[in-house]
Amino acid sequence: MFELDAYLERIGLDGHPSIERVHRAHLTSIPFENLDPHQGLAVSLEVEDLERKLVSERRGGYCFEHNLLLKAALEALGAEVDMFLARTRLDAKPDMVRPRSHLVLRVGENGASWHADVGFGARGILDPMPFGAGPTQKQSGWSFRVVQDGSELVVQRLAGDEWIDLYGFLPEPVPLIDVEISNWWTFTHPRSRFVTGLIVGVRGDDGTGRLLCDWSELSLSEHTPAGTSVTPLEREAIPELLATRFSLPGFSLGADGHIVRAADAPRA
Repeated sequence: MFELDAYLERIGLDGHPSIERVHRAHLTSIPFENLDPHQGLAVSLEVEDLERKLVSERRGGYCFEHNLLLKAALEALGAEVDMFLARTRLDAKPDMVRPRSHLVLRVGENGASWHADVGFGARGILDPMPFGAGPTQKQSGWSFRVVQDGSELVVQRLAGDEWIDLYGFLPEPVPLIDVEISNWWTFTHPRSRFVTGLIVGVRGDDGTGRLLCDWSELSLSEHTPAGTSVTPLEREAIPELLATRFSLPGFSLGADGHIVRAADAPRA
């Protein structure tokens, strides 16, 4: 049985909150992070493992973990939820085809159908959007929309005067086994950026996104509708930043430069 009360306590809610309140509270309470695949650890999608890691241990996770936990919670609240696999387009070259390594949800309740996604880190939507192509949605100063691109639906964010693609997906629900295969690729493949690099993100209720990432140079960035600020970092600063800026204490810097749980760090 899904421990709904524990999940709601984790995100600061109780009772029988709306889909919108759960989505926003989840996104602003649970960090996005790839610290397990960064360490070479497997990522389980079993609901009890997601509850243990993201709820009981107060860790974070990446898209598969976040959105499957959200799916379990919304189903416990009486909603119907379908899953879709998306290709990330953000920062991709025009001719680049990425794997379907992002999970998004369609949530149905009382005849309405919503696009939900709490797993895109510091730069995705904050609130559910009507499912399918439609008009611009304003969310805490950000502008998002969904457009049709051939057979795909594409989520876009307005950056200045330009709409940029975040990800695209076929509006065809997938079974859990397809999600598990995509997850396995994401935490094992030697070219997966979740294996080769580090990324940690949080969102504030005001819409601000904070991102710690070494996919190019190691930096701490702040993302607001007005613009982005980037601060280069030395690797030694990561454990303290995880604890103080991302609510992820208990990590240290390993001898090889990877971030490891302090309890697992090799002794001198």
